[in-house]
Amino acid sequence: MQEALQRELPRCLPGFEHIKRYWDNATGCIAAKILPGEFYVTVNEEVIVTVLGSCVSACIRDKVFGVGGMNHFMLPVNRNETSQWGGQLEESTRFGNFAMEKMINEILKNGGSRHNLEVKLFGGGKVISGMTTIDVGNRNIDFVRDYVQTEGLELAAEDLGDIYPRKVIYYPKTGKVRVKKLRSMHTRTIAEREASYLDRIKTEPAGGDVELF
Repeated sequence: MQEALQRELPRCLPGFEHIKRYWDNATGCIAAKILPGEFYVTVNEEVIVTVLGSCVSACIRDKVFGVGGMNHFMLPVNRNETSQWGGQLEESTRFGNFAMEKMINEILKNGGSRHNLEVKLFGGGKVISGMTTIDVGNRNIDFVRDYVQTEGLELAAEDLGDIYPRKVIYYPKTGKVRVKKLRSMHTRTIAEREASYLDRIKTEPAGGDVELF
Protein backbone atom coordinates (compact mmCIF):
# COMPACT_ATOMS: atom_id res chain seq x y z
CA MET A 1 0.00 0.00 0.00
CA GLN A 2 2.79 2.42 0.92
CA GLU A 3 4.59 1.70 -2.35
CA ALA A 4 1.38 2.34 -4.28
CA LEU A 5 0.96 5.71 -2.61
CA GLN A 6 4.58 6.55 -3.37
CA ARG A 7 3.97 5.88 -7.08
CA GLU A 8 0.96 8.20 -7.00
CA LEU A 9 2.94 11.18 -5.71
CA PRO A 10 3.18 13.97 -8.29
CA ARG A 11 6.68 14.38 -9.62
CA CYS A 12 8.71 16.88 -7.65
CA LEU A 13 10.88 19.54 -9.26
CA PRO A 14 14.38 18.42 -10.29
CA GLY A 15 16.85 18.53 -7.42
CA PHE A 16 14.32 17.75 -4.68
CA GLU A 17 14.15 13.97 -5.05
CA HIS A 18 15.89 13.53 -1.67
CA ILE A 19 13.12 15.31 0.26
CA LYS A 20 10.75 13.00 2.12
CA ARG A 21 7.22 13.25 0.68
CA TYR A 22 4.12 11.35 1.75
CA TRP A 23 0.34 11.44 1.83
CA ASP A 24 -0.75 13.35 4.94
CA ASN A 25 -4.20 12.43 6.22
CA ALA A 26 -4.37 15.49 8.49
CA THR A 27 -4.09 17.96 5.61
CA GLY A 28 -5.61 15.76 2.92
CA CYS A 29 -2.76 16.28 0.50
CA ILE A 30 0.86 15.44 -0.26
CA ALA A 31 3.33 16.75 2.34
CA ALA A 32 7.06 17.38 1.96
CA LYS A 33 8.99 17.28 5.25
CA ILE A 34 12.19 19.32 5.46
CA LEU A 35 14.97 19.03 8.05
CA PRO A 36 17.60 21.55 9.23
CA GLY A 37 19.67 22.70 6.27
CA GLU A 38 17.06 21.71 3.67
CA PHE A 39 14.58 23.60 1.52
CA TYR A 40 11.82 22.59 -0.87
CA VAL A 41 10.08 24.35 -3.75
CA THR A 42 6.91 23.13 -5.45
CA VAL A 43 4.42 23.99 -8.17
CA ASN A 44 2.02 21.26 -7.00
CA GLU A 45 -0.94 21.25 -4.61
CA GLU A 46 1.03 20.08 -1.60
CA VAL A 47 2.16 21.30 1.80
CA ILE A 48 5.65 21.74 3.25
CA VAL A 49 6.19 20.76 6.87
CA THR A 50 9.01 21.36 9.33
CA VAL A 51 9.67 21.64 13.07
CA LEU A 52 11.66 24.66 14.28
CA GLY A 53 13.51 25.40 17.47
CA SER A 54 16.17 28.12 17.23
CA CYS A 55 16.28 27.73 13.44
CA VAL A 56 14.20 29.95 11.19
CA SER A 57 12.10 29.20 8.13
CA ALA A 58 11.15 31.57 5.36
CA CYS A 59 7.99 30.64 3.49
CA ILE A 60 8.16 32.39 0.14
CA ARG A 61 5.83 32.20 -2.85
CA ASP A 62 4.80 33.98 -5.99
CA LYS A 63 1.30 35.04 -4.97
CA VAL A 64 0.15 35.24 -8.62
CA PHE A 65 1.46 31.94 -10.02
CA GLY A 66 1.50 29.87 -6.81
CA VAL A 67 5.03 28.52 -7.03
CA GLY A 68 6.72 28.64 -3.63
CA GLY A 69 8.84 26.98 -1.02
CA MET A 70 10.13 26.83 2.52
CA ASN A 71 13.66 26.64 3.92
CA HIS A 72 14.98 25.67 7.37
CA PHE A 73 18.32 27.09 8.47
CA MET A 74 20.35 28.90 11.10
CA LEU A 75 23.52 30.94 10.97
CA PRO A 76 26.72 29.07 11.86
CA VAL A 77 28.13 29.88 15.29
CA ASN A 78 31.67 29.59 16.58
CA ARG A 79 31.05 28.52 20.17
CA ASN A 80 34.21 30.28 21.31
CA GLU A 81 33.04 33.64 20.06
CA THR A 82 31.49 36.17 22.42
CA SER A 83 28.10 37.79 22.07
CA GLN A 84 29.90 40.45 20.03
CA TRP A 85 29.86 38.54 16.75
CA GLY A 86 33.28 39.76 15.66
CA GLY A 87 34.91 38.46 12.50
CA GLN A 88 32.43 35.60 12.26
CA LEU A 89 29.62 37.98 11.23
CA GLU A 90 30.56 38.30 7.57
CA GLU A 91 30.85 34.53 7.08
CA SER A 92 27.58 33.90 8.94
CA THR A 93 25.78 36.51 6.85
CA ARG A 94 27.09 34.91 3.66
CA PHE A 95 25.73 31.57 4.85
CA GLY A 96 22.29 33.08 5.55
CA ASN A 97 22.23 34.93 2.23
CA PHE A 98 23.02 31.70 0.43
CA ALA A 99 20.21 29.84 2.24
CA MET A 100 17.69 32.51 1.22
CA GLU A 101 18.91 33.20 -2.30
CA LYS A 102 19.21 29.56 -3.29
CA MET A 103 15.52 29.00 -2.56
CA ILE A 104 14.40 32.26 -4.17
CA ASN A 105 16.40 31.35 -7.26
CA GLU A 106 14.53 28.03 -7.53
CA ILE A 107 11.19 29.84 -7.24
CA LEU A 108 12.14 32.26 -10.00
CA LYS A 109 13.53 29.45 -12.18
CA ASN A 110 10.20 27.64 -11.97
CA GLY A 111 7.94 30.47 -13.03
CA GLY A 112 7.98 32.94 -10.15
CA SER A 113 8.55 36.66 -10.51
CA ARG A 114 10.50 38.65 -7.95
CA HIS A 115 7.97 41.47 -7.68
CA ASN A 116 5.19 38.95 -6.89
CA LEU A 117 6.99 37.36 -3.95
CA GLU A 118 5.51 37.37 -0.46
CA VAL A 119 7.39 36.18 2.63
CA LYS A 120 6.28 34.71 5.94
CA LEU A 121 8.85 34.08 8.68
CA PHE A 122 8.81 31.58 11.55
CA GLY A 123 11.00 30.19 14.31
CA GLY A 124 13.96 31.61 16.21
CA GLY A 125 12.79 30.26 19.56
CA LYS A 126 15.10 30.33 22.57
CA VAL A 127 15.59 26.57 22.53
CA ILE A 128 19.36 25.91 22.49
CA SER A 129 20.62 29.08 24.19
CA GLY A 130 22.30 27.08 26.96
CA MET A 131 24.69 25.47 24.47
CA THR A 132 26.33 28.69 23.32
CA THR A 133 27.11 32.17 24.63
CA ILE A 134 24.96 33.65 21.87
CA ASP A 135 21.17 33.77 21.74
CA VAL A 136 21.04 31.71 18.56
CA GLY A 137 17.32 32.27 17.97
CA ASN A 138 17.53 36.07 18.13
CA ARG A 139 20.60 36.02 15.92
CA ASN A 140 18.68 34.13 13.25
CA ILE A 141 15.67 36.44 13.63
CA ASP A 142 17.81 39.57 13.21
CA PHE A 143 19.37 38.15 10.07
CA VAL A 144 16.19 37.03 8.34
CA ARG A 145 14.30 40.26 9.09
CA ASP A 146 17.23 42.32 7.84
CA TYR A 147 17.46 40.20 4.69
CA VAL A 148 13.79 40.71 3.82
CA GLN A 149 14.02 44.46 4.42
CA THR A 150 17.29 44.88 2.53
CA GLU A 151 16.01 42.93 -0.47
CA GLY A 152 12.74 44.88 -0.53
CA LEU A 153 10.57 41.77 -0.23
CA GLU A 154 6.96 41.87 0.99
CA LEU A 155 6.73 40.58 4.56
CA ALA A 156 3.19 39.27 4.86
CA ALA A 157 3.40 37.66 8.33
CA GLU A 158 5.80 36.45 11.00
CA ASP A 159 5.79 34.36 14.17
CA LEU A 160 9.28 34.65 15.65
CA GLY A 161 11.01 34.34 19.01
CA ASP A 162 9.49 33.12 22.29
CA ILE A 163 10.69 29.92 24.00
CA TYR A 164 8.65 27.27 22.18
CA PRO A 165 9.48 24.99 19.26
CA ARG A 166 7.02 25.26 16.39
CA LYS A 167 5.57 22.89 13.86
CA VAL A 168 4.97 24.83 10.64
CA ILE A 169 2.72 23.66 7.80
CA TYR A 170 2.87 25.81 4.67
CA TYR A 171 0.59 25.76 1.63
CA PRO A 172 2.55 27.49 -1.17
CA LYS A 173 -0.40 27.55 -3.59
CA THR A 174 -2.52 29.68 -1.25
CA GLY A 175 0.05 31.14 1.14
CA LYS A 176 -1.79 29.70 4.15
CA VAL A 177 0.38 28.72 7.12
CA ARG A 178 -0.59 26.71 10.18
CA VAL A 179 1.67 26.96 13.23
CA LYS A 180 1.52 24.75 16.31
CA LYS A 181 3.56 25.60 19.43
CA LEU A 182 5.00 22.37 20.82
CA ARG A 183 5.14 21.35 24.46
CA SER A 184 8.39 21.34 26.42
CA MET A 185 8.68 17.55 26.14
CA HIS A 186 9.74 18.03 22.51
CA THR A 187 12.33 20.71 23.26
CA ARG A 188 15.25 18.45 24.15
CA THR A 189 14.99 16.37 20.97
CA ILE A 190 14.73 19.48 18.80
CA ALA A 191 17.63 21.17 20.63
CA GLU A 192 19.84 18.11 20.14
CA ARG A 193 18.99 17.97 16.45
CA GLU A 194 19.79 21.65 15.98
CA ALA A 195 23.01 21.42 18.02
CA SER A 196 24.12 18.62 15.68
CA TYR A 197 23.23 20.83 12.71
CA LEU A 198 25.28 23.69 14.22
CA ASP A 199 28.29 21.40 14.54
CA ARG A 200 27.93 20.38 10.91
CA ILE A 201 27.63 23.84 9.40
CA LYS A 202 30.62 25.15 11.38
CA THR A 203 32.85 23.14 9.04
CA GLU A 204 30.91 23.67 5.81
CA PRO A 205 31.69 26.48 3.35
CA ALA A 206 29.12 29.25 3.18
CA GLY A 207 28.49 28.57 -0.50
CA GLY A 208 29.26 30.61 -3.56
CA ASP A 209 27.35 33.50 -5.02
CA VAL A 210 23.88 32.69 -6.35
CA GLU A 211 22.80 34.57 -9.43
CA LEU A 212 19.16 35.64 -9.17
CA PHE A 213 17.12 35.98 -12.33
